[in-house]
Amino acid sequence: MREKLTVIVPTFNEEENLQACMESVAWADEIIVVDSGSTDATLEIARRFTDRILEHEYINSATQKNWAIPKATHSWVMIVDADERVTPGLKREIQKVLEAPKHHGYSIGRLNHFLGYPLRHGGWSPKEDRNVRLFMRDKGRYEDKEVHADVVVKGSVGHLEHPLVHHSYKSLDQYFEKMDRYTRWAAMDIVRRGKPVKWYHITLRPLGDFIRLYFMKLGFLDGFPGLIIALLSAYYVMVKYSRAWEMEKKGLDTQRANPVSRHKNK
Repeated sequence: MREKLTVIVPTFNEEENLQACMESVAWADEIIVVDSGSTDATLEIARRFTDRILEHEYINSATQKNWAIPKATHSWVMIVDADERVTPGLKREIQKVLEAPKHHGYSIGRLNHFLGYPLRHGGWSPKEDRNVRLFMRDKGRYEDKEVHADVVVKGSVGHLEHPLVHHSYKSLDQYFEKMDRYTRWAAMDIVRRGKPVKWYHITLRPLGDFIRLYFMKLGFLDGFPGLIIALLSAYYVMVKYSRAWEMEKKGLDTQRANPVSRHKNK
C-alpha cells in the first residue's frame, strides 16, 4: 500500500504561478498552502485545489516551511514552491517510491529556466541544483539559515531521477528584486558566522565564481543566458560580501532594526 503524501506550497502574491503549480500536484493526497498575506488572487486560486490554507507571518523561507511541516496530515511531505512544477515523470517516480520507501528522504534536481530558457550547465543543471524535497514529516527540518537553507534528514537520503521544473526568473527586474532580499539575508548569515570579511571576498571570490560557473561548469554551452547568469552570480557574491562588511561596521543589530520586507517566500 502506498504511503500517503502531503504537498506543502508556500505563497505570497503568486497568482501568476500558482495555477500551474497546483495542477502539477493535484494528485497528492493532501495539499497545504501556507500564505503570508497575499493581496492578489493567490488564495482564490488555492481554494480551487485545497481547503487547507494556512496563514502565517513570514520570517524567512526555512522558518515558514518548518512551521508548516508538522501541520501535515500524512507521514510523508513534499515541498514545492509556487514557481515549480512536478512533471508527470516525477509524479510517477514519487508514487513508486512511496509504495516501499527505502530511505527517510529523497533529493530532487531542478531544471531551471532563466528568462524563459532552460539551463543545463553552469551549476544550474538538475544534477547540480539538487535538494531534499521529499521526506518523512518527523525526520526532516530546514536549517536555521536566512537564505538557501537545506533540509536536514535524520536518516538516510536517496535520490530521484526526474527533476522539478523551476521557472526561476522570467525577467531581469525579477532577478534584481529577489537579489536585493537574498544578498541582505545571506550577508546576515555571513556576519553570524563571526568571520570578518576580507578584501578577497569582495574581489577574488566573485571572479572565481564566474570562472567556475562559466568555464569549469560549462555555462558557456547555455549561450547568452549562460553568460548573463554567470555574470549575475558573480555580482551576487560581490554584493552579499559587501553588505556583510557594511553590517560588520554598523553592527548586525542595526541591520535588524531596519529589516528588509519579510513578505516573501523564497
